Amino acid sequence: MKTPPVPATALVDDVDAAEQVVAHVRTMIEGRALRPGDRLASERDLALQIGVSRTSVRAGLRWLAAMGVVQARRGAGTFITDGPPTLVSEPLRLIASLHGLDLAGLWEVRRVLEAGSASLAAERASPEQIATISDEVTGMYSALNDPQVFLDYDLRFHRAVAAAAGNPMLGAIIEAVAELFFEQRRHTIERAHNLQETADMHRKIYQAIRARDVEGARAAMDEHVRLARLAQAQDDGLPPPPAPKTTAR
Repeated sequence: MKTPPVPATALVDDVDAAEQVVAHVRTMIEGRALRPGDRLASERDLALQIGVSRTSVRAGLRWLAAMGVVQARRGAGTFITDGPPTLVSEPLRLIASLHGLDLAGLWEVRRVLEAGSASLAAERASPEQIATISDEVTGMYSALNDPQVFLDYDLRFHRAVAAAAGNPMLGAIIEAVAELFFEQRRHTIERAHNLQETADMHRKIYQAIRARDVEGARAAMDEHVRLARLAQAQDDGLPPPPAPKTTAR
């Protein structure tokens, strides 16, 4: 016996009900009734509060988990995520594909974000954060003969700079964008031509941040991301990307 198809109206109702769950949690967060680390009510209680089914509650909670807003803990319940904000990179990848934004366009996004974060880090970084950035640079030099370990230090360096910028949302956006590149780089780093040059660029950024040179940090990071794009094209055996267009004055 065939299972009858689910009516389209029922599917729409399910989506609407799940959206009500998301809206309910958002309202509680905005009203400070829920804070990072707080435990949500049980599925049964949420269903009664919102006026939807427990199935809809579970669907809404899955949406919120995908957004990084809640986290389920086995045997304990569902909690508002504690710690720095996080964004997943997959939606960015899909949106970029949808709008025809290729990797070159994403490189531009990364340059703007990371150059800005470096300038803020030069202005705001604490001595402890500067020490962390220094440790990652030192680690890069120690791993010149181990590309995968080198890449780990590289990623932590950029995370440390973003954290030193003192804007958690900026850091979350940078992390989501950079993850697209580092995920791809994991497969090509073994072909890297000059890790020494890459480490030198990171040291230049660190030195500008340590010196509280806001414009110098911005310029050094911008140059690093620009050269990283060229180096990756070279390692992949691709022609160099076109130079950015300039506007005549």
